[in-house]
Amino acid sequence: MGIRIVADSSSDLLLWNGVDYASVPLRIITDAKEYTDNEALDVSSMVQELLNYKGRSSTSCPNVADWLDAFSGAEEVLCFTITSNLSGAYASAVEAKKEYEQANPTAKVYVVDSLSVGGETRLLMEKAVELLGEGKTFEAICAEIEEYKKTTHLIFSLESMKNLVNNGRVDRLSALAAGLLGIRAVGQASDVGTLEMLKKARGKKQALQTIFELVQERGFRGGKLRIAHCENEETAQELATMVQKRYPTADIKIRPCGGLCSFYAERGGLILGFEGH
Repeated sequence: MGIRIVADSSSDLLLWNGVDYASVPLRIITDAKEYTDNEALDVSSMVQELLNYKGRSSTSCPNVADWLDAFSGAEEVLCFTITSNLSGAYASAVEAKKEYEQANPTAKVYVVDSLSVGGETRLLMEKAVELLGEGKTFEAICAEIEEYKKTTHLIFSLESMKNLVNNGRVDRLSALAAGLLGIRAVGQASDVGTLEMLKKARGKKQALQTIFELVQERGFRGGKLRIAHCENEETAQELATMVQKRYPTADIKIRPCGGLCSFYAERGGLILGFEGH
């Protein structure tokens, strides 16, 4: 029996053809409605509804039972979670690992705290599948994923911080004082998995140039780049073209954000996972 890959929905990957894979949904919650980040979610409608929503919003991580359902029947499980500094998903996955291994003494579960979200998490998952295809052992794959994680990065660009403010991730007054609301904010997932705002950019052109410079500063030289966008494919394509012009052999893939990442990115946002140093 092979290794099952399991991830919460912050990876933006709900189905994976040819891979023994399970996605576990996070949830976005408002006083008016709850959204489950799975295949049935109309992400575009959610984005519009949240744009019009004035109250507080929050997210809810998978519980232990959700993870156990995803692990069920697998002998070896590689589990990837959103950064533990944004969600309790990692803690609940670790608890599920303990319960699953106690109930199934021959089973092995390894939980990876991505310290990130979206494209960077997908890079870790892609690496796991690549290593699996090379016939590596479960233990070797776990060790190599942790080493690979040291070389991957995440950069994001936001046209709005409304949901981050409503979610309590960013203080409203601090955001206003910094001039970030209404201006493109460019930031990163830090080494400990927190969201850090790095620069402000006025207009799309400056934002793309800022992103490109930050990606190169972190060691990108034409490897893998995964771009997710929230209803902004045109800008994602412009960025891909800019990168491809400088690095013709770069492995670039573009996809729309899923529910959880759309909640954080909001309309117009970009989230990039890439290989560097």
